[in-house]
Amino acid sequence: MQSDYWDRPAFETIRPRRLMAPVVFNSAHSGRDYPERFLGMTRLDHLSIRQSEDAFVDVLVARAPHLGAPLLRAHFPRAYLDVNREPWELDPAMFVEPLSERFNTTSPRVAAGLGTLARVVAENKPIYRDRLTLDDARMRIEGIYQPYHATLQKLLTEAYTAFGAAVLVDCHSMPRLARAGDRIGPDVVLGDRYGTTCAPILADLAEMVFSGAGLRVARNRPYAGGFATRTYGRPQHGVHALQIEISRHLYMNEVTLEKNDGFGAIQQVFERLMAALIGLDPALLSPAHPMGEKYAAE
Repeated sequence: MQSDYWDRPAFETIRPRRLMAPVVFNSAHSGRDYPERFLGMTRLDHLSIRQSEDAFVDVLVARAPHLGAPLLRAHFPRAYLDVNREPWELDPAMFVEPLSERFNTTSPRVAAGLGTLARVVAENKPIYRDRLTLDDARMRIEGIYQPYHATLQKLLTEAYTAFGAAVLVDCHSMPRLARAGDRIGPDVVLGDRYGTTCAPILADLAEMVFSGAGLRVARNRPYAGGFATRTYGRPQHGVHALQIEISRHLYMNEVTLEKNDGFGAIQQVFERLMAALIGLDPALLSPAHPMGEKYAAE
């Protein structure tokens, strides 16, 4: 099956002129290039199908390469392919053919309709009119998912080779959260899998920047970090991963998916965060550093 992106890139890496830090920024859910064939398969209108996007997150962190760190960003949309899942996390009800035991068909994400190929978008709206073929899944996973992760791994390896440590900053957005009792929910959720995927200094620094901008920050609830965070975060080996979720209402209209008046201010907060992370001494992230030794022993 020919790739839906045969004539254009499904994702891109934007590199700095000079690598200034071991930090890699990733925006895997902000893609907004919807293939015509895919749109022909969905029962949703063009605005509804976009409800799964982390819209404009790639723009919020677009200055990372100017500051000295690479940015990997998807052009394909999350409703088409989710690279923050296991590679073969698939719902058997979505496919014409039966799925063998090699596929992960029983995860909570599959049950929620949000596997590697999602069954629904936000508010549980079904995406497809008809069932898919496994050839379609292979085209997306072997043709896009696997190259995407190979590229991300290469960027982290390059960072580690140059600095003796590597940091993945996995950037996402979330719907506005409300807590029980009508309490206001957090504006930002930092996910480090409960302290297991990055050195504490990274999450602490991120919280300081966001809190300093007047934003309410939570840790790991309700988002502790997805597949990328738990797969790449190995702080005991000097490779760190931190997931950031920013509330969409701060910078966009969640219904029309248009930027609002807060966009510039949130973009500036992210620029301060990027500068702080890029300015961090890489030695603090090495497992050989006393802070790293303390962390690895915990």
